[in-house]
Amino acid sequence: QVQLVESGGGLVQAGGSLRLSCAASGSIYSINDMGWYRQAPGKQRELVATITSTGSTNYADSVKGRFTISSDNAKNTVYLQMNSLNPEHPAVYSCNADARSSYGDDYYYWGPGTQVPVSS
Repeated sequence: QVQLVESGGGLVQAGGSLRLSCAASGSIYSINDMGWYRQAPGKQRELVATITSTGSTNYADSVKGRFTISSDNAKNTVYLQMNSLNPEHPAVYSCNADARSSYGDDYYYWGPGTQVPVSS
């Protein structure tokens, strides 16, 4: 089984920054790409950013210039640096990985999600 766990969500002031991390663990054979998605209240889940194992990135237009995705392949970890956040527009951010397990299963795996920002 491949598991993803997000961390780094929390409180933030208007215009503040947060850095999310997502670590993949379990019986991993390879990871093709990883990414971040988010879902705001009353809206559908949307793509935020993705990064391939070779470092190619893709961003939603709404976050270009404010968010930066990066990864550490050796640690099977993806990061999302988020700047200029608006606490009035919270969302649940979820980590995704296109991964193949050691047993040959190839799926898009999902983490449980983390609230950004948390309620206060």
